[in-house]
Amino acid sequence: MLGITTLLLALAVGANTSPVAAPAITSAPSPVLVKRATSCTFSGSSGASLASKSQTACATIVLNNVAVPSGTTLDLSKLADDTTVIFEGETTWGYKEWSGPLLQIEGTGITVKGASGAVLNADGARWWDSEGSNGGKTKPKFFYAHSLINSKIVDLNIKNTPVQAVSINGCDGLTITDMTIDSSDGDSAGGHNTDGFDIGTSSNVVIDGAKVYNQDDCVAINSGTSITFENGLCSGGHGLSIGSVGGRSDNTVDTVTFYNIQVKNSVNGIRVKGTEGTTGTIKGVTYNKITLSGITKYGVLIEQNYKGGDLVGSPTTGVPITDLIIENITGTKAISSSGYNVVITCGSGSCSDWTWSGVSVTGGKTYSKCTNVPDGISC
Repeated sequence: MLGITTLLLALAVGANTSPVAAPAITSAPSPVLVKRATSCTFSGSSGASLASKSQTACATIVLNNVAVPSGTTLDLSKLADDTTVIFEGETTWGYKEWSGPLLQIEGTGITVKGASGAVLNADGARWWDSEGSNGGKTKPKFFYAHSLINSKIVDLNIKNTPVQAVSINGCDGLTITDMTIDSSDGDSAGGHNTDGFDIGTSSNVVIDGAKVYNQDDCVAINSGTSITFENGLCSGGHGLSIGSVGGRSDNTVDTVTFYNIQVKNSVNGIRVKGTEGTTGTIKGVTYNKITLSGITKYGVLIEQNYKGGDLVGSPTTGVPITDLIIENITGTKAISSSGYNVVITCGSGSCSDWTWSGVSVTGGKTYSKCTNVPDGISC
C-alpha cells in the first residue's frame, strides 16, 4: 500500500506542476518596398544632374527644357527597369571640346519618347570645321544608346550633331521608331563624320521610319545580327553601309535587312565594305526596294578592298560576303555622269550565293576593274 500511496502522491505533484512554456516563434520581417515616384520633372541647368541622381527613384522622368552644362553627359545609364524618359521642349548642351557623349541611356524595358515639338539640339555648328573626327577641334559624339534591352525609342528629333549621332552597341531587342536626325546645316557649314546610326555588337534591332540628313553614313552596321532598317529616308550622306567589317573586336554581320528606303543627294546609295587583309563575316544581308537619286559616286558598291577609303587596297578573302540579296534597286539617271552605277571588287571565291534581281541604276559609268563577280551578275 505504501508503494501505491507514494505513486499517487507523485502523480498529484506532477499534475500541479506548471508546464514549461514553448519557445516563442518570431515572424520574419516583411520586406521593405521602396516605391518609385510616378513621375518626376526636371528642367533648366540643374535638370541633367538631378535627373541622373534620380534614375532609380522615378518611374517616369520628364526632361523639360533642360540645359546640360558644357563638358557634361546627360547620363541616364543606370535607369531602373521599365522606366520611361520623355523629352519636352528644347534640350541643349554647353560648348566644350571633348569626346562626349552628350547623352547616354541604358537599361532594360526602357521607353524613350519625344513629346510633340520637342527637339534635342546639339548645336553642332560650334564644333564643325570640315574635319569631323579626323582632326581639328575635339568633337563630342552625341547619343550612346548602349546596353538597351527590350527597349524602345519613339519620336526623337535630333538637330545638328557635332559628329556621329546615334551609337547603338550591346543592345538586344531595341526598336527605334520615327526618329529624325537633321544635321543638314552642316552641308554648308563644315559638318563631317556626322553618321546617323552606327551599330555594333547588337541583335534584334529595328529602326523604322527614320529620316537622316547628314554628311556621312546614314546607317553603318559594323557588327551585329538580326538588324532591320526600313521605311526610311537618307539625304546628303554616304548611304546605306555594311562595315567596314574587319579589324575590330567583333567582325560578324549576319542577317541584316534594308527595306523600302529612299537615298537621295548622297555620295553612295548602297555600300558593303570588307577591309583588306582582315578577317570577319558578312552573311545574309538584304537590300530590297531601295530608290536612288542624286548619287555622286557609287550607286551600288560592294568591295573587299576597303582600306581607310573605298577601293584603295587589293581585294582579299578574309571577309567573305555570302547570301547577299540585292533586289528592286531603282534609280533612272540617279548617278552622276562622273560616278559609277555598280562596282564589285571581290577576292577569289569569297563572294558567293548572291541573289541579284530588279537592279536598274543608270546615269553613271561602267566600272572597268570589277573582279571575281559572282555568276549571273553584271558589273
